[in-house]
Amino acid sequence: MTTIRVLIADDQMMVRQGFTVLLNAEPGIEVIGQAVDGLDAVAKVAELAPDVVLMDIRMPELGGIEATRRITGAVGAAVKVLVLTTFDIDEYVYEALRAGASGFLLKDASAAELAHAVRVVAAGDALLSPNLTKRLIAEFSRVAGAPRVPLKDRAGDLTERETEVLSLIAQGLSNAEIAQRLVVAEQTVKSHVGRILVKLGLRDRTQAAVYAYETGLVRPAGY
Repeated sequence: MTTIRVLIADDQMMVRQGFTVLLNAEPGIEVIGQAVDGLDAVAKVAELAPDVVLMDIRMPELGGIEATRRITGAVGAAVKVLVLTTFDIDEYVYEALRAGASGFLLKDASAAELAHAVRVVAAGDALLSPNLTKRLIAEFSRVAGAPRVPLKDRAGDLTERETEVLSLIAQGLSNAEIAQRLVVAEQTVKSHVGRILVKLGLRDRTQAAVYAYETGLVRPAGY
């Protein structure tokens, strides 16, 4: 089993140390470094090449959102960013997803939830809870009208079935749930998702969901 290498970025020492102890106790996960702020996180990612970064949003010097944008925007970047937040209604969660984060996690999460979140994003899947999906939809409903970013030509390359799968991804459904909805094998859904990500040039399901709403390819119900 390949070990998942984790970097923890948080300006609170107790948070960094606590998460380090919890994650190092998990099989297949190793904390390889800690960062005290966003600038430190960007530098440590370049130095240590972790698989996953646990990124606090509010940090001095450089906030977690901009740090996430710089990390995921780097050429050849393969690292996944899991945003840490104190409240599940954190106003910055949405912006963190747009910046390239693969999901978010509450700081009061249990050890099991923390380890699960790290494994999920390391595997390339999105950590989109139903509550977060509802907030994404609410946000796009609030700003309904013209898409926030232009609809890219490559979206037209999606087949009718791929567009349907993308719509279901944007609703927060898992591969298994999509397979059940479409009455197809889960492996078939995985193949569709893979082609969608390649055609749209996206990293993971979270980015696919954000893309679907931002481009207007998928619209909230009633709009």
